[in-house]
Amino acid sequence: MELRHLRYFVGVAEAENVSRAALKLHISQPALSRQVRDLEEELGLALLKRAGKSVRLTQAGRVFLNEARAVLQRTDEALRHVRSAEDQRRIDLDVGYSSWGIDRLFHIILRSFNCAMPNVQLRLHDRRVEDNVDALLAGKLELAFIFVAPKPGALRGLRFIELSREHIRLAVPPKHPFARRRAVSIEDAAREPFVVLVPEEYPDYHFFIDEVFASTKTKPTVAAKLDSVAGLISAVEGGVGVGLAGDRFGHLFGQRVKILPLTPEPRLIPIGLAARKGPLSPAAEKFWQCAQGVLSIQNRGNESDALSGKKAA
Repeated sequence: MELRHLRYFVGVAEAENVSRAALKLHISQPALSRQVRDLEEELGLALLKRAGKSVRLTQAGRVFLNEARAVLQRTDEALRHVRSAEDQRRIDLDVGYSSWGIDRLFHIILRSFNCAMPNVQLRLHDRRVEDNVDALLAGKLELAFIFVAPKPGALRGLRFIELSREHIRLAVPPKHPFARRRAVSIEDAAREPFVVLVPEEYPDYHFFIDEVFASTKTKPTVAAKLDSVAGLISAVEGGVGVGLAGDRFGHLFGQRVKILPLTPEPRLIPIGLAARKGPLSPAAEKFWQCAQGVLSIQNRGNESDALSGKKAA
């Protein structure tokens, strides 16, 4: 006996007509009649009285109808429970970032989201900013922490929460003559040999270089092209040349290179959370809200500190 036998029997009993039941159950009339007869043979009891295409329940049929309905109802409940449990299973949320270009609020946002949605498994992908942007636009990532390059249409197709702004600095070897200075002019920096990232792989990096030195007559001479940020820092440390870096590199590589301000100050780089425009999944939307909440708390804290400073003054 299988569940289909019960469903077919209940369908015929409720319709009191084999033809109507066959149409409702999407099965041919002969096949339906055969399935019900197989059920009766297995039970050894007549469940239906047949009069042409019409049927009536026997006494045994009335008892069995109640039991069959109860079994089918319990089966449907079991399926609903299983599907509900499946809906509540751990969900994966893929978030891109760059380990050398994340905002200081990054880890606070992750903790906030983990508390808000503990059933969601965050999968973090450490990639180049360019790769993260491409993945967002292609729908392979829902969210990514990025910095915004100074190029037209840098955020086209994306929504963006600015979390902070990064200063563009000059990275020099610890024993370089510039290392004794408190700041370096852009004109002086342009006369030094530069190590840069490979333009084919890091096109956004070269937008920063072009913008920083747009007003100088002397343009930097490229001494080496590196295929990773770690390689660039190693080349600077080894005296191959100087390079451009964000001021947070001082925290990451401060013992290996000296990070110096440039004058005049280049335009600040926005850093934040990006997503493709349009609706997000519930998990991604909650992550976005957590980022907004953390930023709001941070801003209120900054305002409070500023007010305290004014009162103290």
